[in-house]
Amino acid sequence: MRLMSTSSKFILALAAVSVSGGLYAQDAQPTPQARDITVTDTMPVPTDLSGMPAGPVVEGFISARKGNKVQVTTPAGKTIVFVSDATQIRSSGGFLGASTQKLGADQLLNGLPVSIKTVQWDNGNLVASKVTLKTKDLRTASMIRNGTDQRFDEQTAATEALRGRVADIDNYIVKATTNVNFDTGKADLSPQAKADLCAAAASAQATNNSLLLVLGYTDSTGSEETNQALSEKRAAKVVNYLQQKCGWKPYRMLTPTGMATADPAADNSTPEGKAQNRRVAVNVMVSKAVDGM
Repeated sequence: MRLMSTSSKFILALAAVSVSGGLYAQDAQPTPQARDITVTDTMPVPTDLSGMPAGPVVEGFISARKGNKVQVTTPAGKTIVFVSDATQIRSSGGFLGASTQKLGADQLLNGLPVSIKTVQWDNGNLVASKVTLKTKDLRTASMIRNGTDQRFDEQTAATEALRGRVADIDNYIVKATTNVNFDTGKADLSPQAKADLCAAAASAQATNNSLLLVLGYTDSTGSEETNQALSEKRAAKVVNYLQQKCGWKPYRMLTPTGMATADPAADNSTPEGKAQNRRVAVNVMVSKAVDGM
């Protein structure tokens, strides 16, 4: 392990802002019409939404899923919205958000910022007529999902806990960093890397208030686009292993980030330097209040 450099700390700050301004960016736009709604699990959701009166537009982030229900946390509270076979789900991205993609209901993941047009249904319940989201947010949510069971009570508590930690990000310090390395153009974890990751998770696990921030990097080989995609893939592979094999909880993980060739650990002009730069850095963040306890 090694302590982070000044430039690494700067990247950490940017990544922290990405979490608070990316996954929860909808908080800045109040939705007065959004409200808490009580529903039951036995009600069949209508598949024909034509002629149903318009409901409020619900804007916030998904904080839980259960069957055909989605819980959205907004500045006004929590709102339950039903997803129907007739619900249109689309993501936007690319230059000026020009490209759109049709998605399935299984892509509505925890932590995902959404804007939902609704119609009013039986007993004041809401059904989503159209759900829109950003492609880049979907990629982030997909990286940290890793097959977690999205139960209402457990995942709502986890989301709120993470949100509270991120809000106080200035109260955290980088305690240590573990680097794992990769072959050129690859994102496969070596046996040594797997052992190092679980050792880092076990060490961080001893402090209940610790978080992990995973940053992926590449050497200078390849195009900018290729390196960005590869660095994200490496970061995602490390996050997957930490959560699936090392037992690290998803809600104690900050948004993983691909940094491509930024912040090189060594000189890219030599084979030895490139080998050091083909890495993922796992940063252990600890609250200043408990550091040293």
